[in-house]
Amino acid sequence: MKLNSIALGCALAVASIGAACAATTTVRLISFNDFHGNLQSPGNFSIQPGGSGTALVSKASGGVDYLAGYVNSLKSGYPNNAVVSAGDLTGASPLISGAFHDEGSVEVLNRLGLEFNAVGNHEFDYGKTEILRKQNGGCYPGGVVGQDTCMGAASVGTPVPVPYPFEGAKYKYLSANVVDSLSGKTLFPAYAIKSFKTSTGGSVRVGFIGMTLKDTPTIVTPSGVAGLNFKGEIQTVNALIPALRARGVESIVVLVHQGGFQGSTGPNYINDCSLVSGGAADSTAMQPLRDIIKGLDNAVDVVVSGHTHTGYTCMLPNSVGRSIPVTQAGNYGRVLTNIDLSIDNVSGDVTNAIYHNTVVDRTNVAITPDATIKSIVDAYNTNISPVANQVVATITGKIANAEMPAVSPATGTTGEKPAGDLIADSMLAATSPTAFGGAQIAFTNNGGVRADYVNKAATYPYDLTYGDAFTVQPFGNNMVTMTLTAQQLKDVLEMQFPGSSCVTSSGVNNQIATRVMQPSNGFYFSWSEAGANCAKVKDVIFTTYDSSGTILNTDQIVSAGIVVNPGKAYRVTVNSFMATGGDNFSVFNFGTNRIGGAQDIDATAAYLAQFKAPNAPYDPLATNLHKPRVNKLQ
Repeated sequence: MKLNSIALGCALAVASIGAACAATTTVRLISFNDFHGNLQSPGNFSIQPGGSGTALVSKASGGVDYLAGYVNSLKSGYPNNAVVSAGDLTGASPLISGAFHDEGSVEVLNRLGLEFNAVGNHEFDYGKTEILRKQNGGCYPGGVVGQDTCMGAASVGTPVPVPYPFEGAKYKYLSANVVDSLSGKTLFPAYAIKSFKTSTGGSVRVGFIGMTLKDTPTIVTPSGVAGLNFKGEIQTVNALIPALRARGVESIVVLVHQGGFQGSTGPNYINDCSLVSGGAADSTAMQPLRDIIKGLDNAVDVVVSGHTHTGYTCMLPNSVGRSIPVTQAGNYGRVLTNIDLSIDNVSGDVTNAIYHNTVVDRTNVAITPDATIKSIVDAYNTNISPVANQVVATITGKIANAEMPAVSPATGTTGEKPAGDLIADSMLAATSPTAFGGAQIAFTNNGGVRADYVNKAATYPYDLTYGDAFTVQPFGNNMVTMTLTAQQLKDVLEMQFPGSSCVTSSGVNNQIATRVMQPSNGFYFSWSEAGANCAKVKDVIFTTYDSSGTILNTDQIVSAGIVVNPGKAYRVTVNSFMATGGDNFSVFNFGTNRIGGAQDIDATAAYLAQFKAPNAPYDPLATNLHKPRVNKLQ
């Protein structure tokens, strides 16, 4: 039986259930999400400890040695505990983890004490076989043993790394809504149950349901999810409740790789849940997670979320209007959540929940970093340092992974990012020679840009390293150059925006979120936020320049929403993720005369090489970059 409130006092509880108020057992959940292989500190993290509107305080944060130290500290005094994750532990990782197929991340999380992980979308980046290897162990197929795989824990402390069988995750991957289409069975267990001892010698049981992002097929390379079906979160969770209750479980926690964003309070106030913007109720705040919570069975007590890289602690109403705790711990191992559940020893129900987000502060002298984990990280760092520390370019300032602001009277952002522009320019430079594709235009996807090109010490000029560049662009996609018509260019630009019941000349637009592509130098387009579905793109102009920056030709591809010459052909380069319809850009599937290319990170490194001594550094504000390339209209 579920009470109407998560925090009923004993007297009210007695009145509600008509029974003596039983003693309770405290179970502490320690959770995090979206670690993304950040073995080392990703830099400072700014929070508002005084609440909304107060000053930001910047702290050196993260690093898995300190993350483990905080986990150990949070366990102290709480023998009944469970360490859990809401997904994306691996994938889109910095070089120190990504270069070794994220084996180091699995090894250190084993030693951190992680028990259950809801599989995230990025854990499917390299397909079903690879994610099963992460769980079960074994060397990476085709990898050179001792060079990029199976060189972890046992090689720590040895003068030369020795081959060592990758142990696989000791924690359990959970994914209730991912089904193998051939067997009809879930790829991983749908849930796990853990028993905790009570002070009277009995036990209480907690069920953990793991949920993968339903929309994973839209943001992962199609080959990565081939043969798998992804079911809806609400229906899947609710269908599992009878099975858990049949096993004597009344306390249920959902670990879901989906999240939301706060309203006007903003993401840096990590212990809040703002559902307002500009002083008014904001129906978009905490979406899409908010709608998922609203559909969940009343048996669910807590939801630990991920995916949106945001910190929050919330109470959100479920399907019967009962508000339940909903949490997320930011990303990259910089924040931890502790959730203390009071569980009735007799009924097994959760009667109270107290929750808090804590920054993993590396300056906190009360925390002892884990020495064993540090030694593993240090060994991987030693192995990759010769590659990571190679200087690829000098930059004059931060090249931001942040969308540019729209020009008044339009509001918000355009979708264009300086870091995305650089990547698109490098792809064009690599594939514009006839022998490598003859590209005229290049695009990269917004979500493929993972970080700033930045000096963490904030001093410039800065010698950018290969490790810095890899952190921005960690997926290892190949470039693909193809021919598209002007009409197809217009269609794919329309597919940047959600468009229900929207059919372009190239097929149905199934976009679920605004995903503005990052265009190469010389390509410009404007889009209207108020425009109708399939009619948001207003002007598209392609300009070519000579080496001195003089305009050679200007081609108006779209004027006032109309394609000028629909059949005119252009050579376009994208990454292999986009080329196979990733991010719902299905038009690229119809590109013709395809030529495969090198990896996109290699193209970036080669492009940046022209910006180091004795040459001038890269200046993201240089006029010859012809920004902005994207203009947002009202």
